[in-house]
Amino acid sequence: MTSAPGHPGPATPYGTPEAPRIAVRGEAHLEVDPETARIGVTVQSRGTDRREALADLTRRNTGALDLIKTYGEAVERLETGAFSITPELTKHGRGERIRAYHGRVHITAELTDFTALGELTTRLADLDLTQVDGPWWALRPDSPTHRRARQQAVREAVQRAREYAEALGATLAALVELADVGAENAQPYGMETYSRSMRTKGFDAAAPEDPQALDLEPERQHVYAQVNARFTMTPPALER
Repeated sequence: MTSAPGHPGPATPYGTPEAPRIAVRGEAHLEVDPETARIGVTVQSRGTDRREALADLTRRNTGALDLIKTYGEAVERLETGAFSITPELTKHGRGERIRAYHGRVHITAELTDFTALGELTTRLADLDLTQVDGPWWALRPDSPTHRRARQQAVREAVQRAREYAEALGATLAALVELADVGAENAQPYGMETYSRSMRTKGFDAAAPEDPQALDLEPERQHVYAQVNARFTMTPPALER
C-alpha cells in the first residue's frame, strides 16, 4: 500500500536502521510540606422533644461556626454538609413510641495556618457534644509542586534516553512522543497523601478555661510524576 502524493507514509513503530528509536520512562518523586489541612466537625444534640432538640442543635451549630470564623484568614474554606434530626424509637412495647430525637450537623473547615489549627481543633473538641475528625493534610490542586514534578520527570526521561544513546556512540535526534503514564485512563500526576484522622469528642463538662492547644505536626506530602517518551537517535556506532 502506497501513500498519497504529498503525504508521508505510515510511521514505523520501531524506527529504522537510519533512525533508531529509544523508548524510556521518566519518573519524579517530591516530598514537600502540605499547604492545607482539613478538619471535620460534627455537632450533635439530643432531647425528648423534637423542637427542643432542633433548637439545641441550632445553638450548638452557631457556636461552632462562630468559633471557626474568629480565626479569620487562617480558615480558607468553611462548609456545612449533612444535617439530620432522627427519632429514636423505644426497643420494647407493642407500639412505636419515640424515646428521643438526635440532631446532627457536619461542618468542614480547611485551614492554611497550621499554628492556628492546633488551637482551633482543641477548642472545638472542648465544646459540648462536638466531634472533631482530622486533620487531613494536602496540597492544592494547582500547587506548583505538581508542575515541578512533571518537569522533573520529563528531564529525567531526556537524560535517560541521552545516556542510552551515548552508550551506543550516538546522539538523540528528535522527540517522537511524550505521554503521561496512564494518560488513557485519565490518571493524575500528583497524588496527595492524607494523614490518619485524629478523632476526638467534646462532652458535657464545663471547663473553667480553654484547654492547652494540641501540637499537630504537618505530614509531608509525596507527589509523583511519570512520563513515557520516545526519541529517535543517530545511527549507532556498533563497531568500536
